[in-house]
Amino acid sequence: MPAPVYLDYNATTPVAPEVADAIGPFLREHFGNPSSAHPYGRRAAAAVDAARAQVAALVGATDDEIVFTGCATEANNLALCGVARALAPTGKRHLVISAVEHPAVQAPAMHLREAGWAVSIVAVDAAGQVDPAAVAAAVRADTALVSIMHANNEIGTIQPIAEIARRVRSRGVLVHTDAAQSPGKIPVRVDALGADLLTLAGHKFYATKGVGALYVRRGTPLAPVAFGAGQERGLRPGTENVPAIVGLGEAARLAAERLDAAARRMQRLRDRLHAALEAGVPGLRLNGHRVERLPNTLNVSFPRVAGETLLAAASADVAASVGSACHAGSHAPSGVLAALGADLARATGAVRLSVGAYTVDAEVERAARALVEAWQRLAHPEKRSAA
Repeated sequence: MPAPVYLDYNATTPVAPEVADAIGPFLREHFGNPSSAHPYGRRAAAAVDAARAQVAALVGATDDEIVFTGCATEANNLALCGVARALAPTGKRHLVISAVEHPAVQAPAMHLREAGWAVSIVAVDAAGQVDPAAVAAAVRADTALVSIMHANNEIGTIQPIAEIARRVRSRGVLVHTDAAQSPGKIPVRVDALGADLLTLAGHKFYATKGVGALYVRRGTPLAPVAFGAGQERGLRPGTENVPAIVGLGEAARLAAERLDAAARRMQRLRDRLHAALEAGVPGLRLNGHRVERLPNTLNVSFPRVAGETLLAAASADVAASVGSACHAGSHAPSGVLAALGADLARATGAVRLSVGAYTVDAEVERAARALVEAWQRLAHPEKRSAA
């Protein structure tokens, strides 16, 4: 039996061959500690510096504005809790987030709330977008930070970060955006976005798991939330994961180099998949913004069936998810879809399908056929019995 078609690129991506090749020497001969003064250490330190430059180039930053972390969750925690530690003594103890943030932002925000911070949660519209005016209206005299994700991991909706930043930074409020889903799919340029802090996740754009980065604009007040030696300007102490950082740098280089062609290709495959599903499933509904959406992401609700049941029925041919991989094992409908105002049936029937660099046309056809056939069996069991 052939392996099922992988349509869960928003959960994680395979490691690109170029990334694996770049990592290899740092798992074997170049094993030094970057903090060591001898040639082994200097070689490792030079590799970390080179990777930092590659990541900085991807987002339009300077090298010294990139802090390597163990993952995007750690970067988000450093952004929110680090700003909180830095600014709390000034009397700023208010945070603004959206209703569709990833748990890696929601959880530290709720932690701050438990510690006495005020947290405002801005609603989204039926397409999953926040209104910049609503974000600006939530800002108060004691607001330290606005954290709104760049693109949603479940429905792909892209947020108007640049307009949000334009409205709030002039009032002395910092802006953080979780851009974990963005590299290699849409442009990520910190000055165009107006971001003071921006999060990246290696395993979302063909690097390994266990590595991420936080962009920190020069002059942004940020205190460490973990303590040790002085690596990463003291903001992320601990010996650097050199192989993973080298891989992240190479993945950043590839993402920048291939962005336009990759985005066009993924959008064509996504739209082909959507068209095939619409043709075979009457009443199929798109979740998320029809236009302002990641080019690889298709979140649709199947009528009369649960998304988990559908994927289980099609599992021999399709590997996908009903939402964020961080909620795997939970049978509750997506909180993102609830924030969009979706009713229980629509939320329960949702499936997230995300294509990527290695998806091909034949796989899209196979996956669409399998999903349509599974839906027909589940939604119309009477026809199967009659046959």
